[in-house]
Amino acid sequence: MDIFIHRTAKVGKNSSIGQYAVIEGDVRIGRNCDIGHHVVIKSGTVIGDNVRIDEHTVIGKQPMKAKRSATTKVQSLPPARIGNNVLIGASVIIYCGCKIGNDILIADFASIRENVAIGNETIIGRGVAIENKCSIGKRCKVETEVYICAYSTVSDDCFIAPEVTFTNDNFLARTKERFKHFKGPTLKRGARIGANATILPGRTLGPDCLVAAGSVVTKDVPARTVVMGAPARPIRPVPKEQLLENQ
Repeated sequence: MDIFIHRTAKVGKNSSIGQYAVIEGDVRIGRNCDIGHHVVIKSGTVIGDNVRIDEHTVIGKQPMKAKRSATTKVQSLPPARIGNNVLIGASVIIYCGCKIGNDILIADFASIRENVAIGNETIIGRGVAIENKCSIGKRCKVETEVYICAYSTVSDDCFIAPEVTFTNDNFLARTKERFKHFKGPTLKRGARIGANATILPGRTLGPDCLVAAGSVVTKDVPARTVVMGAPARPIRPVPKEQLLENQ
């Protein structure tokens, strides 16, 4: 078996490391972990107990900055931290500066950029992309191929259906004025978004609101309200039996 484990790395009891894995310096891996083949864990990363990481995943990657990057900075970032009882699929990339809570599932091909925090019991679906400086709350479901742009906030108990797109630049990469206004959407507790909806920069989705599939949200969404269309308009209250307080 061909494995590289740096002499300063520590691997807990009953943890297994797959073939061709690379464990860099000062990594801490807890007990009862299953690290798959070809996994790379970058320097300083901390991984809790009972964590599974599948093949070809990279944990703790440093960001790359293009000459014209608008939101990526050259900076010293802390190592990634992965909590307990976390399932991480194949070919996932989790950057440094990330804080991943407990009891989380991150499915195959997801990409989680630097300085992202994800709360306990959240599900991140297959192929989801979460850009830098985002916060995802507890008990959320972020489904297949969702795109969450930089500077977005998702509160606890939110649901985001497949192919939803967040945006953060009303100037579409033109004029220096745009650098003053970068801001992703904010979802308050229990907000839900249907498939293929687009949320414009800086919009706030109120608690327990519902955005219908295919909608384009150009204005803030009131609490406990269903909005629909392009642009999205209020249609009716969210049914009482669907409110969080009645679950």
